[in-house]
Amino acid sequence: MTSPVSPSQCPAPPPSLPSSPMPSSPAPSSSSSLPALPSLPPTGDVMVLALGRKKQRVLIALSILPNLFLAFLLSSDPLVTLSPPHHCHLPGPPPSPEALNASLPWEKGGRPGENGSLSQCRQYVNGSRSAVVECEAGWDYNVTEGLRNNIVTEWDLVCGQYWLVPVEEVCFILGILTGCLGLGYAADRLGRSKTLLASLTLSVVFGVLVCVSPYPSIFIVMRFCLAAASAGVYLTLFITRLELCESSLRLVVTMMAGLMTVAGELLLLAVALGCQSWRGLLGAGAAPLTLFLCYGIPGVFPESPRWLLLSKRSADMSSFTERRNSNRDVRDDESFTELDSEPAPSSHPHMSFHELFHSRNIWKNLCVLGFASFISHGISHCYSSFRGDVRGTAPGFYWTYLLSVCAGGGAWLLLWVTVDRCGRRGILLLSMTMTGLASLILLGLIQFLSETAITVFSVLGLFSSQATASLCILFTAEIMPTIIRGTGVGAVLALGCIGRLTSPLMDLRNHYGYFLHHVVYSSLALLAVLSILLLPESKRKPLPQTLADGEQYRRPPLGRRRRDNVPLLATPNPET
Repeated sequence: MTSPVSPSQCPAPPPSLPSSPMPSSPAPSSSSSLPALPSLPPTGDVMVLALGRKKQRVLIALSILPNLFLAFLLSSDPLVTLSPPHHCHLPGPPPSPEALNASLPWEKGGRPGENGSLSQCRQYVNGSRSAVVECEAGWDYNVTEGLRNNIVTEWDLVCGQYWLVPVEEVCFILGILTGCLGLGYAADRLGRSKTLLASLTLSVVFGVLVCVSPYPSIFIVMRFCLAAASAGVYLTLFITRLELCESSLRLVVTMMAGLMTVAGELLLLAVALGCQSWRGLLGAGAAPLTLFLCYGIPGVFPESPRWLLLSKRSADMSSFTERRNSNRDVRDDESFTELDSEPAPSSHPHMSFHELFHSRNIWKNLCVLGFASFISHGISHCYSSFRGDVRGTAPGFYWTYLLSVCAGGGAWLLLWVTVDRCGRRGILLLSMTMTGLASLILLGLIQFLSETAITVFSVLGLFSSQATASLCILFTAEIMPTIIRGTGVGAVLALGCIGRLTSPLMDLRNHYGYFLHHVVYSSLALLAVLSILLLPESKRKPLPQTLADGEQYRRPPLGRRRRDNVPLLATPNPET
């Protein structure tokens, strides 16, 4: 019979330090009949490793691929609502420029510095200049950019009906906001897999209904529902993808998903140039999503292992544990031995609203990141339209669209290069500072800047604001505990949607008051720089599981020195 291990050979850890479950020493033969003690549940990262490296990579790839087609549904609004140059329809063959000058009155420009042009909504009565009336026989459109047939040209949403275009844009953004809040909460309560399958189904159904909408009112309602469902797919895939990764892969996988979205936006423009119809464009985005309904087949796209730890589905947890115990490569992998030292999850998996209400540190982090998301999404429109607001010469649609897409791709590449080296908080602080400085330079030195300088600072501000918006979402997902991760990320995305609402509202007012609008966002950007200093650092830290874990993510006190004499058996603390 083997003798028990001497205490001098393996000293017990101090009572104040948490330790990993240690195998017990062999019991004497007389006590062999006693029942074995129940094993502690595995930690989140160990559950991820139970999938195996190959299965983990396959699931990550499956979570990235839908972003290519989600871009068709979430980024198609500029193409669908683009208003081309138009004028009143004149009887007979296509009129010459001389005939247009004789039949249409001249109107001043709507923006400061903008030259006048022929009226788009009025015409002379019977070719005489004695009276002016509204267009009587419809409009002729001179489509040179975007879709040849969109909702503006099909339903004549110009002049007196133009207000429906900003209303559609507002409803679309509100749909995304509703989907982020509602389906983010559902992902925490019902599970990632069920919410993803429901969102995919709704996206396909409403995508078809949008394509067959006969009237603008039905189109706006269906578009609202489609935006909510598509936002649920995006959000659920985002948090599931992050929960499938260990700390070393989170940034790389998130960057790959962001670049897949950028590729989808470029593919969207290519398809638009080919089909020239808004119905075909939206159908090309909704149809491929039917293929991803196969994720509902058991075993194809399983539930997030981290979420399973906080649910009562013990059968699924046992399957992950048995897979880990039977997988020798996973069990003996020394590169992940430190993941076994995470604290065990709480014995009460369900969220307590009383505990959430008193989690002041979680609320503080959520408010700071939500405020930064609100600023970064809202100020992006200022940079996109600044040249047209100031000089009266707005750039072409293709230039604006490609510039925004390329700035988003460049922002993801910058984050991939810098964030793991300098930390999340440092790069977020830098990008928000660049956003505020570019805005202040444009506003304060506009009279002394050339066209080239205005373009350079506008691109810099657009680039930094998109980097800030992307990093806010990743940062939120890393410091929010699993039990409220969907709700937290959804709330930050919803605040970003509130910031985006200023874009259609400014279009509705023909950009009157753009300077004050830009000044307010610039001032708030400087305030956001100060608030970012209150955030913790999540680089190379484990994802928190419970509210108690999330409360541990605090900013270290100023002037505090990092301790190097940490005991060998101490568990890494997110605070340090």
